[in-house]
Amino acid sequence: MSITKKVSVLAVGLGMVGTLAACGSSSDDAGSGSGDSKTVTLVSHDSWAASKDVVAAFEKESGYKVKVLEDGDAGQAVNKAILTKDNPQGDVFFGVDNTLLSRALDNGLFQPYEAKGSDQVLPAYRADQDKHRVTPVDTGDICVNYDKAYFEKHELAPPKSLDDLAEPAYKDLLVTENAGSSSPGLGFLLGTAAQYGDEGWEGYWKKLKANGVKVVDSWEQAYNEEFSGSSGGKKAGGDRPLVVSYASSPPAEVIYADPQPDTAPTGVADGTCFRQVEYAGLLSNAKNPAGGKALLDFLLSKRFQEDMPLNMFVYPVREGARIPEAFTKFGPQAKDPQTLDPAKIAGNRDQWVKSWTSLVLK
Repeated sequence: MSITKKVSVLAVGLGMVGTLAACGSSSDDAGSGSGDSKTVTLVSHDSWAASKDVVAAFEKESGYKVKVLEDGDAGQAVNKAILTKDNPQGDVFFGVDNTLLSRALDNGLFQPYEAKGSDQVLPAYRADQDKHRVTPVDTGDICVNYDKAYFEKHELAPPKSLDDLAEPAYKDLLVTENAGSSSPGLGFLLGTAAQYGDEGWEGYWKKLKANGVKVVDSWEQAYNEEFSGSSGGKKAGGDRPLVVSYASSPPAEVIYADPQPDTAPTGVADGTCFRQVEYAGLLSNAKNPAGGKALLDFLLSKRFQEDMPLNMFVYPVREGARIPEAFTKFGPQAKDPQTLDPAKIAGNRDQWVKSWTSLVLK
């Protein structure tokens, strides 16, 4: 997922409530790792968040102080982690998803560790089971969101499918993220590849380009600046009523609104979704591997898994973890999201992104 500096009321993929202790600039601590055995350092994309009391309980029980380094959008964070793998910034990396997992594994980013609770992970979300280099942490759906007020005002039915987005009625309405730098942008591209196949996805994007799709660098810019339906977009003068975001974005708009509305101001085009799974792993050459292992165990604990939905607006992967009623009411998972086999992603991702860049950005 993700994807933002916490500069607005909303972050999806995503959380904004109570970031972990001692969040710092990754540039300030480049190459520092944990430094001492009592500190464990988590490197993540900018959307990491957890409740302070949950983190405090882990620190008290484990004896480790948690430090978080946020390193930009998920794609940027993964690339930087690979470049610094010989002298890593921390001990654990969180936020590599199924769209980028093969890149991380092929570059030796992680060392093996089977976290406690791995047997409780729902089978659909497990990966690398023979080597246990990554631990599944959360899942969510990348989907087109729409601004309900816009479509009501213009007496236009919101789109339901990928095909709809290329129709003249939705010309100049969609904003998406750069597939080369943004996790949701890449997920959306992969969703179109899954839908239209090797022979059809480029033709689909030609239609989207002709229909006025706008591409920006990050989720933060797309959702909080360009999208007319978000709290941030309203303030920034966003004029695009369609945005690539998450199925869990609408509940965030409700939960962080003051006063809270009875219904979400945004909706999800259910036929545009791609299933995302995020993983964490013990970094190769971690300076505090014992602390890193304890942190990975914590990420799979029932307490943390149940804390995630209202912080990062993602679904837990642990079987039996409770999900808040408000979250499920306004942000149910997609009924039939697109998926791609990891081997298919690994074999085609870089060429797809290269072709997409040439087709859409040039």
